[in-house]
Amino acid sequence: MRDRVLRHIRELGEDQLPAYVYDLHQLHEHAAAIRGALPGRVQLCYAAKANSDPRLIEVLREHVDGFEVASGGELHHIRAAAPDTPIAFGGPGKTPAELEQALRTGVDRLHIESEQELRLLTGLLGERTVDVLLRVNLPIALGPVALAMGGRPSPFGLDPAHLDRCLALIAADDRIRLHGIHVHLASGLDAPAHLDMARQVLAWATGWAAEKGVELSEVNLGGGMAVDYTRPEARFDWTAFGSGLRRLLERYPRLTLRIEPGRSVTVYCGWYVTRVLDIKRSHGHAFAVLGGGTHHLRTPATKQHDQPFDILPVDTWDRPWERPEASGELVTMVGQLCTPKDVLARDTPVERLRVGDRVAFSLAGAYAWNISHHDFLMHPAPRFHHLDHTPVPVHAGVHP
Repeated sequence: MRDRVLRHIRELGEDQLPAYVYDLHQLHEHAAAIRGALPGRVQLCYAAKANSDPRLIEVLREHVDGFEVASGGELHHIRAAAPDTPIAFGGPGKTPAELEQALRTGVDRLHIESEQELRLLTGLLGERTVDVLLRVNLPIALGPVALAMGGRPSPFGLDPAHLDRCLALIAADDRIRLHGIHVHLASGLDAPAHLDMARQVLAWATGWAAEKGVELSEVNLGGGMAVDYTRPEARFDWTAFGSGLRRLLERYPRLTLRIEPGRSVTVYCGWYVTRVLDIKRSHGHAFAVLGGGTHHLRTPATKQHDQPFDILPVDTWDRPWERPEASGELVTMVGQLCTPKDVLARDTPVERLRVGDRVAFSLAGAYAWNISHHDFLMHPAPRFHHLDHTPVPVHAGVHP
């Protein structure tokens, strides 16, 4: 945690907690480093589903080639936050209204998930044209992964055997311009695994294009770069990944690659900060009850992990009874919800933790507030602080 983040957290009043704290300068540096590590023929798009906070989008638009959205709501949000930046629209189950919205607002790419979706699109085009990629679920073995999106039975993308019917529809309609394929198979890949997947995908894609007579100019590899919540200091090796892609692209001089990372871009710039309301023991186990909980930070419940945290001691105590504390023992960090699933970190060792101390959960800049069940029990929403900017209060149930 950088000193200025630590100072800001320590200066927050009790009535300002829980809170999200975003370090926009850290995000700027990290995004610039990612962009700098990638070859020129690799386009960097940010997957907005990871965190679509407008302040983060404002920083990222300086470094990315575009944004990827997966709903009409995200499309509207990103178009407003970054009006001049190219947008790719992906995701299954696009409705006719969403396809019409995409055509009306002029998305840069539509990722087609099925023959049904393609037929819906052709019925809406009228005089308009559209640029598309076909999302393909390739039978590529990836080994153990954090989250599989393809390579096995999945609702995402087209089986290769179903591509011919889509190609026939596209060949018969000059309003649809096919640029290539989209492949997002898994999340949680390190750089060597991602490069191995890229080699397999490009070999398949170029072979398929040659066989079918398709002019292949673009392959979208999706995202899925690993974030290790057990090692908050670890990072995906963007330098090695970029060098590997540079060597790989030497074999394909006319091909443009796109990648769409989300979590690995913004996760490190965010902290969820709260305070200890109570410490209690039950059947020999210590529990720290914190303000907030998984209705603010659902990531550990979703991924079934312990969210990493730092304890920030607060030495003042003005109550007339002995201050409850846990020392040199395992403590489970829970929130205020009346469910045993409201756990942020389970049986984690602490040297000393007291009621009133602050707890800053790191790696909270992605898939955190935006995936949480905000209205459950109707607790107040956290406040949002963007360092070097004015804090933005958020009303309950409303995304910042």
